[in-house]
Amino acid sequence: MSLDPFYQRRATSPCFVGPIVIGSGHAVVVQSMITEETRNVASCVEQIIELHEAGCELVRVTTPSLGEAQCLEEIRAKVTERHGYVPLTADVHHQGTAIAVEAARHVDEVRINPGLFVFHKHTNRVEYSQHEHAEERAAIEESLAPVVEACKNYGRAMRVGVNHGSLSERMLVTYGDTPDGMVESALEYLRICEKHGFRNINISAKASRVPIMVAANRLMVKRMDDEGMAYPLHLGVTEAGDGEYARIKSTAGIATLLMEGIGDTIRVSLSEDPKNEIPVCFDILQSLGLRKTKVEYIACPSCGRTKFDLPTVLRDVRNATKHLVGLDIAVMGCIVNGPGEMADADYGYVGAAGGKITLYRKREIVKNGIPQELGVEELVALLKADGVWQEPAGEPKAPLVGLPLR
Repeated sequence: MSLDPFYQRRATSPCFVGPIVIGSGHAVVVQSMITEETRNVASCVEQIIELHEAGCELVRVTTPSLGEAQCLEEIRAKVTERHGYVPLTADVHHQGTAIAVEAARHVDEVRINPGLFVFHKHTNRVEYSQHEHAEERAAIEESLAPVVEACKNYGRAMRVGVNHGSLSERMLVTYGDTPDGMVESALEYLRICEKHGFRNINISAKASRVPIMVAANRLMVKRMDDEGMAYPLHLGVTEAGDGEYARIKSTAGIATLLMEGIGDTIRVSLSEDPKNEIPVCFDILQSLGLRKTKVEYIACPSCGRTKFDLPTVLRDVRNATKHLVGLDIAVMGCIVNGPGEMADADYGYVGAAGGKITLYRKREIVKNGIPQELGVEELVALLKADGVWQEPAGEPKAPLVGLPLR
């Protein structure tokens, strides 16, 4: 099935992260981060494998010190030995030059935080002169250049990951607590990377408040366009919390930008087991037509016209067909709105008067007058007759279908 949304993804330069390509023309990549301490190698290996089996395509590992960076070699080797190759990112923050250089030896991507990479405690200053700005940028370049060279030498990617909550004092004084400071913080690092001939980069601009996150990413795109840059963007609402609200909050930010064609890789950050993030990511992408990882069910909300117990019927149809990834199946309670509203579905299961079911192929009625108790059986028979049925092979360990946008 070809997915053809009503919007075009922003054209970006490709970013190569091990075997993954992040950027337009490639499927939006789903990523997450383990919660185990990096020195606990066995637990890290276990969680990385669990995340990858759940469908996570890029796994981030916290790397706060040189000791943790050195652990990445063993983690990488054991994951590969036990499970196969999993793309890994090292998450580097404070005073990170030596840490990032070591990490680049072992993982596919190094993430640095511009607000912390060359770290100075906040001193309640109220002004920075142009000379002081230049001095700070020179200090950043001195610290960043060895990391750039390491990434070039080992063929690694870099994520320049800005967080709204960890901007440097210089950016806060100059731009305020705004998306402008987030964007300028990233641009300083991008300019240095380009000066040193390195462009295998992606960017993130995250905030815990959705409007800030959306505004920062929109501004990042505009400013990159102004400077002739086209780096891909990693989207996420940081510190979203847990439960239903965290999922809604993350979706509000991520989906808003994706529908504008902005975004090439995503993470839904939950204060839960990171495995729980993966289905939310794939559901966001499927709802926007960016990835297809399960059957799409179209179902009416039910009303007084509904001719059967819709929740029960939907459950029964799903249980019988949920393994047929790629199909769109509509379950509609009546013939008033059903045939029109399910027009995009491949197959339709529609309630009719007298306790009967009508089956559709697209807009075509295939069979009507089916007793309700035989409805699911007849739907399966139709799928078999059309050659789209496959016998269930057990639950897949990971979503395997990823359809990119044009």
